Amino acid sequence: MEEKKVINFSPGPAKLPEDVLARAQKEFLNFNNTGVSVMELSHRSADFSQIIGHAERDLRDLLEIPDNYKVIFVQGGGTGQFSAVPLNLIDLKPGASADYIVTGSWSAKSAKEAEKYGKINRVLPKTEKYSVIPDQSTWNLSPEASYVYYCANETIHGVEFQFIPETNGVPLVCDMSSNILSKRVDVSKFGVIFAGAQKNIGCAGATLVIIREDLIGFSDPICPILMDYKTQVGNNSLYNTPPTYSIYIMGLVFQWIKEHGGVAQMEKNSRQKSTILYDIIDNSNGFYQCPIERDSRSRMNITFRIGVNFEDEALEKKFIDEAHQNGLISLKGHRSVGGIRVSIYNAVHVHEAEKLGEFMKNFQRLNI
Repeated sequence: MEEKKVINFSPGPAKLPEDVLARAQKEFLNFNNTGVSVMELSHRSADFSQIIGHAERDLRDLLEIPDNYKVIFVQGGGTGQFSAVPLNLIDLKPGASADYIVTGSWSAKSAKEAEKYGKINRVLPKTEKYSVIPDQSTWNLSPEASYVYYCANETIHGVEFQFIPETNGVPLVCDMSSNILSKRVDVSKFGVIFAGAQKNIGCAGATLVIIREDLIGFSDPICPILMDYKTQVGNNSLYNTPPTYSIYIMGLVFQWIKEHGGVAQMEKNSRQKSTILYDIIDNSNGFYQCPIERDSRSRMNITFRIGVNFEDEALEKKFIDEAHQNGLISLKGHRSVGGIRVSIYNAVHVHEAEKLGEFMKNFQRLNI
C-alpha cells in the first residue's frame, strides 16, 4: 500500500521535523545502547540526566539565556501555567494585583484563572473581537502591579506581538507557547517565559519555563507543590517523575534548530512562509480576507475567511475538503471563530507553504 504523504498545518499538537521523528524512531527501542527505550529510562538515571541537561544547554545557547535565569521542564501545558504564574508571583508586592494584556482567547483564559488568586487589572478594554494589538499609549498599566502578563502569539485569532511591551520595571510574564524559537528575543527583558511544547518545540506533555532567579520563592501558601517554581528549580525538574519522553523530543528539536541555522534562520523562514500566504490573501481581490490588522498579524497562525460575502461557510468547507484531498490537512479554523487557520510553525518547510499557496491560487481561480 502506497504511503500517504500529507503536509500537516495543525495548530497543535503540531508538525515535528522529519529528522527528529526519524531519530526518535531509530532510538525508540534502544536508546544510546542502554537496551531500553527512552520511555523506560528512570528519570533518576545518568542517561536521562544527560538528556535533560543537553536540552537545557541547547535551549540556553539558542535563546542566549542569561546566567541569572533558571530553566525547568514541567507538566500541565501552558494552561497549567495560567495557575502557576499567579500562585508564584502575585504576592511579590503587597495588595496581590497583576496586569493582564488580553489580546485573544488564551490571554483571556489566563486572566480569568488568575482572578482566583488576586486582583487582576485588564490593561485593555474588554472585547470579543481580537483583531489588533492596541498602541501602548492606550494601555492602562498599574505601576503597583506584581507583574504584567501577555501572550506573544494568539493561535486562535492569529494575533502576534511584534514588540516586547514596556513595563517600566514591573516583571514581564510571557506565554510564548506558539512562537518560541521562531524569532530572536532578549530574555533579560522578561521575568518569566513559558511555553507548552506541542506547538513549536516538541510533542504534547512537557512545558518549558524560564524564570529570573529573584522571582523565585514568593509562592502563595496554597500553591500546589508541583507548581511551585522554587520546588521545581531546587530539584532540577525532578521533584516527581517529569514527562521524560516529551523532554527527550524537545531536546531533539533544539538540536535540529541548531543544526538548521539557529533562531535566526527560523525567523527568516517564518517571515518567508507567512509572506507567501499573506500576499496571496491580500492580492485576491477580497476572495480571501484576513480579519487581523496588518501590524498585528501572526507569522505562526494565519487566519482568514473565504468568499466575496466574507463568511461563505459552504465555500470554506469545500476549501478544507479539497485541500485535504490534496494532502494539505488541519486547515479548519478554531470552532470559536470558524474560517481557515494555517499554522506554519518551525517544522513546516518553506516549500510546503508554497504548495499551499499554489492550492489557494488555483482554488480561487476555479471558484470565483
